Amino acid sequence: MTFSWTRHRFSGGALALDVANSVVLRADPERRVDRFADPATLDAFPAGAARHGAEHGLFGALEPVRKDAREDFLALREAIDRHFRAEILGAGKPALLADLLDAISATLRHSGERPQALDTATARSALLLLSRPEPERLKICPNCHWLFLDRSRNRSRAWCDMAVCGNRVKASRHYRRTREEPRP
Repeated sequence: MTFSWTRHRFSGGALALDVANSVVLRADPERRVDRFADPATLDAFPAGAARHGAEHGLFGALEPVRKDAREDFLALREAIDRHFRAEILGAGKPALLADLLDAISATLRHSGERPQALDTATARSALLLLSRPEPERLKICPNCHWLFLDRSRNRSRAWCDMAVCGNRVKASRHYRRTREEPRP
């Protein structure tokens, strides 16, 4: 099966969140899919981020993660997800923040002099998210459970992507409603 990094895959609103969202159905061990398990898909991610990511103007064209840095990069991805997911759910802990800062530090220390590398840019994006003055803009999509940044003026965005998750939820509601209504 071929996979491509489409616009929907970058609906997190920040590079760090898009990287965290590379694990699909994270909470379901039987259906969980790690998009970065395939090295070719991981190597293609920077081009997709440059094309579709919300922070492409901030980081520009990105280089793939070096093979010897992938373990640190994946540890960073998991620390980003754990910390921000817990913060959104109101269960943030200093230990999760410390783990995230350690992962950022390790990534930056081992990425060398590659400021345009995906791992370096992801660490910088996570630091930017940590410094956001409005943490309530970080949300979890009720459909796919991806993390996303609500950039709407009134903070009313409900789904990571209205065209995908929003439509699925609305179609499901409509289906249930029409099945429950008695026919004349």
